[in-house]
Amino acid sequence: MLNKQHFLVVDDDIEMISFFKIILEKAGHKVTALNSSLEALAQIEKIKPDCVISDLMMPDLDGLDLFKKIKLLKNIKQPKFIVVTVKQYEFDRRRATKAGIDGYVVKPINATTFLSEVLAIIEGEMVAQFWGIRGTLPVPGKEAVRYGGNTNCVTLLLSKKHFFIFDAGSGIKALSTHLMRKATFPISAKIFISHPHYDHISGFPFFVPLYMKGNSFQIFGASNDGMGIQKSLDGQMDSIYFPITMNEFSATLSFHNLGEETFTVDDIVITTMYLNHPGKCIGYQVKYKNKIFCYVTDNEIPFENTSAYSQFDIDRLIQFIKDAELLVIDATYTDQEYSKKVFWGHSCISRVIDIADKAKVKLVCLFHHDPDQTDNDIDKKVEYAQDLLKQKKSTTVCIAPREGDMLFI
Repeated sequence: MLNKQHFLVVDDDIEMISFFKIILEKAGHKVTALNSSLEALAQIEKIKPDCVISDLMMPDLDGLDLFKKIKLLKNIKQPKFIVVTVKQYEFDRRRATKAGIDGYVVKPINATTFLSEVLAIIEGEMVAQFWGIRGTLPVPGKEAVRYGGNTNCVTLLLSKKHFFIFDAGSGIKALSTHLMRKATFPISAKIFISHPHYDHISGFPFFVPLYMKGNSFQIFGASNDGMGIQKSLDGQMDSIYFPITMNEFSATLSFHNLGEETFTVDDIVITTMYLNHPGKCIGYQVKYKNKIFCYVTDNEIPFENTSAYSQFDIDRLIQFIKDAELLVIDATYTDQEYSKKVFWGHSCISRVIDIADKAKVKLVCLFHHDPDQTDNDIDKKVEYAQDLLKQKKSTTVCIAPREGDMLFI
């Protein structure tokens, strides 16, 4: 639990200052409120707040100018800095993020969620949410009620300012519905596609924010047989297969072909790794504020003492996921099922648990379940995985997330 914080609230709107004070002080936090950015700058070395909440548009110094001048001060521990503004333009959000602010919150403020948003920003929190957890094919019906029947889609929200989407299976339709109901526009996100097999991209044409002007998406993925990620996604929307083409998208899109590499997005380090699966399939490691999230689907981890086994590849994978706070990983089969499906490109429970334990992963999420498996079958997979960890006296925790589940990292 986060300790009580000292907030410096800076806004030329007296009513907004009062609003912030009520919410923050009710939760036990200390608040110093000023309606002048120049006065805030003059007093900040004396006040020494843990966090500054500042309006963006103010006389004398706007919020970003205030932030930049505070960053030049050497005699204080730098506070977290959160901009709260009516400006929803992507230009302003990018400008603020590029400058290095910790959070960008758009007015009007939701009184019920504002405090949790602010505390999440202060803690540098990662929030993973699951929209589709199955592989190969969506599974409707009564046997898939508890875990859900949609295919691969997971989101990662970083400090309430960076929004990542991993894969665009049928689960992205549920994400689309959620975002449209939330109605916080414009939407800016980065979409990371593991590979263009249909269960990972079939929901892409149904992601409504793509059709809305003002939204922006960067889309990353591997080239396969010389076909880049843009052409892979575009191909499934050819008029023969789908009545709408990507030309109908109104959002701003950019496409980036990836190999095995490391790159940065603002202050986030992203590393990719080729996985053991037919075609080029990419696993993603996201490192942010000393926390690690790994998305590793689809991937086959062979049994030892088989012709497919490679200690070199196992060691690479263990290093890739080492010390991860959260690992989302292909665990398609039971051990018995896998013995009949070697070289299908997917893993079984015992192999997943073995590498997660060796890598000292904190929480492993079983993912990409076989379409023939019912909710009860997934329960048994989790129970078996937890028994294996207990036998190893492992500190790793294992769960099988359900559609809609949120995990705070």
